[in-house]
Amino acid sequence: MATLTMAKALNDGLRAAMERDPKVIIMGEDVGKLGGVFRITDGLQKDFGEQRVLDTPLSESGIIGTAVGLAVRGFRPVCEIQFDGFVFPGFDQIVSQLAKTHFRSQGKVRMPVVVRIPFGGGIGAVEHHSESPESLFAHVAGLKVVACSNPSDAYWMIQQAVASDDPVIFFEPKRRYWEKAEVDPGATPPPLFSSRVLRTGSSVTVAGYGPLVRTCLDAAVAAEADGVELEVIDLRTLSPLDLGPVFDSVRRTGRLVVVSEAPSESSITSEVAARVQQECFFSLEAPVLRVTGFDTPYPPSKCEEDYLPDLDRVLDAVDRSLAW
Repeated sequence: MATLTMAKALNDGLRAAMERDPKVIIMGEDVGKLGGVFRITDGLQKDFGEQRVLDTPLSESGIIGTAVGLAVRGFRPVCEIQFDGFVFPGFDQIVSQLAKTHFRSQGKVRMPVVVRIPFGGGIGAVEHHSESPESLFAHVAGLKVVACSNPSDAYWMIQQAVASDDPVIFFEPKRRYWEKAEVDPGATPPPLFSSRVLRTGSSVTVAGYGPLVRTCLDAAVAAEADGVELEVIDLRTLSPLDLGPVFDSVRRTGRLVVVSEAPSESSITSEVAARVQQECFFSLEAPVLRVTGFDTPYPPSKCEEDYLPDLDRVLDAVDRSLAW
């Protein structure tokens, strides 16, 4: 058992995956000598060499295209995209090649590629550095999409993603990189594509993922002082969604608040709300409420505190749900 930051947990997880399988290759802009802009790959090139930790040109399309070719040859590439908004030059390769090659080959060719994307705001950066594009990838058939929220999940989920034979878009909440928690390398992790109940409660179900899971847990602590028990669920997997625990929880609480930094229009929160309404209609005591970013481009850093969902907005949605 060790107390690690999420950044260190990801580093250790990648190291374990590389030690386990010599076909695992890390590639991206500045991932080698520098160790990545957030130092997630720090020390890996020194220990595994320049043939397995590759510094690439500033070309996301080239990074993804090369990873597709390497996967065809039996390698397991892990691609780092420096910031969320930088992924779009490689979006065509992800959607047109990475997501479709397995199906195009009638199952003969696997695509064990992980695309790591630091996402979300809260670090005082501008647009292209603070966005939440996860819904775009979750809509693409052939891709798996996950988001870690804490060091323990980061450690295990990155290893599970690397071991997957399907392409995985791996979202990392960059403003949580430096938060610490205990990580047990000897534990048995939950399946990669599963959600988890982090805190039980009987009043309202609150579901979120990535950077806002911590906000949901803080809201549960604050609500407890008023006698309100929030059940907090970390979705973890965005495609495929694992909503069984959410359905079970809503059937007991009768209420659901879904939380995300992404804009609300056509989003993960939209899909969760629709499917809960479909599966739990007669259990609902109030409409499913959503707390999200606004339907605008990410604002200048001076305005991000007004843009990002926070503790007060989550608690306000809880109060509105209970007042229905």
